[in-house]
This record gives sequence, C-alpha cells and structure tokens, in this order.
Amino acid sequence: MIDASNRHRRGLILTGLGGLSLSFDIPLLRAGDGEIWSVLALRCACTVAVSLVAWVVLNRLLKKPIALIPGWAGLAVGLCYGINTFTFLIAVFNTSTANVVFILAFTSMFAALLSWIFLGERPSNATLLTMAIMVGGVALIVSEGLESGHLFGDLMATCSALMLGTAITISRASNRDMGLVPLVTAAVPGLAALALLPAGGLVIAHPEWIMLDGLIMIPLAFFLLATGPRYLSAPEVGMFYLLETILAPIWVWMVFAEVPGNRTLLGGFILVLALIGHSLWQMRVARRQLVAG
Repeated sequence: MIDASNRHRRGLILTGLGGLSLSFDIPLLRAGDGEIWSVLALRCACTVAVSLVAWVVLNRLLKKPIALIPGWAGLAVGLCYGINTFTFLIAVFNTSTANVVFILAFTSMFAALLSWIFLGERPSNATLLTMAIMVGGVALIVSEGLESGHLFGDLMATCSALMLGTAITISRASNRDMGLVPLVTAAVPGLAALALLPAGGLVIAHPEWIMLDGLIMIPLAFFLLATGPRYLSAPEVGMFYLLETILAPIWVWMVFAEVPGNRTLLGGFILVLALIGHSLWQMRVARRQLVAG
C-alpha cells in the first residue's frame, strides 16, 4: 500500500510539472511571430534533436536502456502524438486561442471514454464530478471569446484532443515507458512542414522563442505527461493537460497585455480548485487504503 501511495504521489508531481511546462507553449509560439510551416518545422526539429540527445545520454552514459519507440504500442502512440503536433499548430493558426484551449479541455473526456470502452477502467465518481466541474470552468473562460467562422481550426483542435486522449489510453494499456515517443515522432509533422515551407525558407521574426519552446518546454512537458500513465489512470493524466487552459491565458495577459475578463478569471479559479481538490481527494483515499491494510 505504501508503494501504491508513493506511485500515485509521484504521478501527480510528474504530470503536474508536465502540465505547467505545456502551458508556455502557445505564448512562446505567439512570441515567435512566424509563418505556420516555418514555426512547425523549427519547433519539431528542435524537439527531435532533444529526444535523440536524451536517448544517447540515457542509454550510453547513464546505462538506463530506453527504447525510442517501444514496439507496436510505441508506434501507435507515436502516430497519435505526431498527428496531435500537426493538428495543434494548424489549430493555433486557424482559430482563436480561446477556441483551442476550450476544445483541448476535452482531452480528459476522450481519455476517460476510451479507457472505459477499451480498458474497462470506469472513472470514479469523484473523477467524473471533477471533469464536469472543469468543463464548466473552461466554458466560463471562453464564453467571452468564442468566435464563429473558424470551423476548420476547431476541427483540427478536436482532432488534437482526440489524439492526446488516444495516446494516453494506449500508454496506460501497454505500461511501457513512452517518455521519448512524443518527442522523436515530432519528426513526422516536421518533415511535412519542411515540404510546405515558403520559397524563401524559414520566415520567423523571433526564432529564439520557438527554439526555447522546442528544445526545453515541449520536450519536458511531453516527457513528463507521457510518463504519467505509468502511475495514474488515463482520465487523471488527461486532466493535467487542462493546466494549459488555466495558465496560458495568464501568461498571455502578462506578456501581451491581453487582460482576461471576469468570467475568465472566475473559470480559472474554478479549474484550479477542482484540480487541487481532486488530487487531495485521491491522496486521502490512498491513505485510507493504507490504514485499512
């Protein structure tokens, strides 16, 4: 029981840090001020480079063997993350930030539904209630900013959320170390972006911000979030992706002076309380099981 409690606590810490890192993604993409395919190509190139360096360090220097793509499950997860990277960037450039973060909030819903269908993992009542509260909080955040006429971008964001939920579920089912999979498979959308570059090559006003995103923030976020399913259920991991929804508007407000409305602030407050409350509840249940044992 002690081991189970420690594993759950470790999962909460890893996925929490991963969600925090992910929250800087959209602000850094906006700070780069570039053309869509240029941004995608540079971001993916940096991410793949980091994954290869990490793989060499882990296998050769630290003697901790880890596969870049562990078997067929790794290929399936890699395909999901590759499509997610592609569709996410397209969504960012074709619809409002509010639309993207709202739709991505359904990652946890997709993960819960797929885990229930394919893994038989019925979410606890507490998890279902927390997800319902979170969706309500997200709805408040974007209720002032949802725009019409961005159907294509909204569909791409929906596809991105579905791919994330699927990747989480497959990772959970395989119980394999998928830490490097979402990083190395960024090569797929990266190669596609290279083929679509403008005639003059990369067009990015501030490439340093895109490099910071691709070299540090995204690899760290996806490594931690991809490791999370080894310790937590798929719906719990999916909920930590919502930290981007909570924090990204705050970073945009601080950097670009876009002041959130009152409903946005209220929705963020609800989301934070729901996420903290759910984590504390899970730890309390683990402690009760430990005492009972």
